[in-house]
Amino acid sequence: MPHARATGLRLPPTPRGARPVLLGLATLAAVLAAGCATPTGEVVLLPAQDGHESVLAVKQGEREVVLDKPYAAAETTTQGPRAFESSAKDVQAKFGNALGAQPARPQSFTLNFVEGSNELTDESKRVLENVLPDIEKRAVPDIVVIGHTDSVGTDAYNDKLSLQRADAVRDALIARGIPAEDIVAEGRGKRDPLVATGEGVSEARNRRVEVIVR
Repeated sequence: MPHARATGLRLPPTPRGARPVLLGLATLAAVLAAGCATPTGEVVLLPAQDGHESVLAVKQGEREVVLDKPYAAAETTTQGPRAFESSAKDVQAKFGNALGAQPARPQSFTLNFVEGSNELTDESKRVLENVLPDIEKRAVPDIVVIGHTDSVGTDAYNDKLSLQRADAVRDALIARGIPAEDIVAEGRGKRDPLVATGEGVSEARNRRVEVIVR
């Protein structure tokens, strides 16, 4: 009896008759129900939350179908995978309960700073308030706060400043009721710019803290 596999996915052992749901591969999300008989399952490529394009190959025996746009889908048959178009409504109807039971996806927030300081810009002060609802909806939140600088100044100066910025955001979250043990803060200085510049260039977009909530 033919079996289907999504190239790049390692399928766990599946009891006879079970219909597992697999999600993941970072920017890629697929819902897979695999087994044997006719038809035996579906694979649906979901829109990536970060907007990146993604591709998934579904292979059954010697035949292969490539899913390369949101809601492109394939189902297994005795003749091999058959491509078709799914939809958000169809995915919700078939897999809504399973999707709803999955942990929330990681979210990333970027906060920018006034040059040479650990003071948030006015706009980023408002963004900080948007971090709290995302943290509160997670049963066991894991928060990483990463500070960065632009390329003005020495490595030692920017290492210190980036950590000060991360600590300032960490302290702000703690002040708003987030347990300190849920937050890790670190500084990367000017080593990981968002916008590549020459040495000594003041670039506001590089003066930032990334808050990653998982």
